Amino acid sequence: MADQKSMTGLTDAEAKEFHEIFMQSMTMFFGVVIIAHILAWLWRPWL
Repeated sequence: MADQKSMTGLTDAEAKEFHEIFMQSMTMFFGVVIIAHILAWLWRPWL
């Protein structure tokens, strides 16, 4: 049963691995976004 495919075609283990990689990528993306906003604020404050 653990190897059964879901609607996405991924097994449970593959889905967990994909989720882990997705969350790491999203965290890195938001980290870059926050740094870019801080640098833009230091360069030209908008408030």
